[in-house]
Amino acid sequence: MEPLHQLLMLSSLLLVAGICFMPQVLTAEQDKVQIVHYQPEQVHLAFGESVLEMVVTWNTRDNTNESICEFGIEELQRLAKSPHGPTAFVDGGAKKATQYIHRVTLTKLEPNSTYRYHCGSQLGWSATYWFRTQFSHSDWSPSLAIYGDMGVVNAASLPALQRETQRGLYDAVIHVGDFAYDMCNENGEVGDEFMRQVETVAAYVPYMVCVGNHEEKYNFSNYRTRFNMPGETDSLWYSFDLGPVHFVSFSTEVYYFLNYGVKLLTKQFEWLERDLAEANRPENRDKRPWIITYGHRPMYCSDEKEYDCDGKLETYIRQGLPLIKWFGLEDLFYKHGVDVEIFAHEHFYTRLWPIYDFKVYNGSAQQPYTNAKAPIQIITGSAGCNEQREPFSNDLPAWNAFHSNDYGYTRLKAHNGTHLYFEQVSDDKNGDIVDSFWVIKDTHGSYGTFD
Repeated sequence: MEPLHQLLMLSSLLLVAGICFMPQVLTAEQDKVQIVHYQPEQVHLAFGESVLEMVVTWNTRDNTNESICEFGIEELQRLAKSPHGPTAFVDGGAKKATQYIHRVTLTKLEPNSTYRYHCGSQLGWSATYWFRTQFSHSDWSPSLAIYGDMGVVNAASLPALQRETQRGLYDAVIHVGDFAYDMCNENGEVGDEFMRQVETVAAYVPYMVCVGNHEEKYNFSNYRTRFNMPGETDSLWYSFDLGPVHFVSFSTEVYYFLNYGVKLLTKQFEWLERDLAEANRPENRDKRPWIITYGHRPMYCSDEKEYDCDGKLETYIRQGLPLIKWFGLEDLFYKHGVDVEIFAHEHFYTRLWPIYDFKVYNGSAQQPYTNAKAPIQIITGSAGCNEQREPFSNDLPAWNAFHSNDYGYTRLKAHNGTHLYFEQVSDDKNGDIVDSFWVIKDTHGSYGTFD
């Protein structure tokens, strides 16, 4: 075959090949990769209706149609499922971002045992975590970490809390309101990141919470959906027993965001009356002598910046709603003999003398916290957030026993029915204890009556 003829045949073949194998041009919509998110994330625990029930909560981006936990002491031989599968949560932001919240309750747990668990569905599973159950009776000594006001940015206390949780120092953690700063921001993505960050704490010990003012957006929907505390009140108020302590969580925000209705305020107050009256019955007080409450905004503090916290203005939660003064909590807590009241909101730590109606009621001059004649209040809102620290008043009020604006958190050990031990850890001072004190009570109950 002549060279010219060969060249013409080769050109024809190349042309045909080019036509046959010309790459397909995709539209932008066709080129988009369809990513499906079935992997569990943001795993966290809470006590169920007793300390021998554990509620496991996690999120997925897409609907898996089922929510499963496999768990056990030696092996993952037991299985628990949600009867209804996951719940769709649509954030209130502009994107209306949707994710799926999974809740499974692990029941009939053995006391004083270490369980392993993982969660997910047939479409994807989490890593394997562990938790340790406690005793349902009151004759043991629980240890807790307590703090409020921790964000995604500048979460100063988080590394120490992660390390200490993994070392098994705590039986539970209490976060006294204000999460992430704020969970609703960036269409809920800030809340997602916060829950990922605290997973190394919250997936290993019950992470008990109360609502703060930074959760208010969209009628507290991020808080109410992401957390699952005992009871049927969207985690706004509830109680639980741990060792010799009856813990009571409540919402201070129902006093301030009345645009969502007064009904929440009245329902909570009625519930508090019932719960505290039951806890204060002699047979129950004998079994669990201590009553400790926690809510976000304080009754008293030492910060002139806040309009409701300078000692000159009445706080709503203390006295009740303005003018009518209904539903105040100070009288209620005094009547039912609450021993310790824990608050946050102010970005510092303050220990108060025993106080009622602006008067100090120390047990004695030498031992103010031994057989105190009024509740003892603690403010622990310095775990770290993007709003930084807050200053104290130039003239500290008479009820201020100790204060620090170091970043840090509080530890509680309930030794028995007569002795509680508190200490404040400073992150600024690499874990040094900047405050510590014992609360000692020989008898528990109402401090008295009032007009």
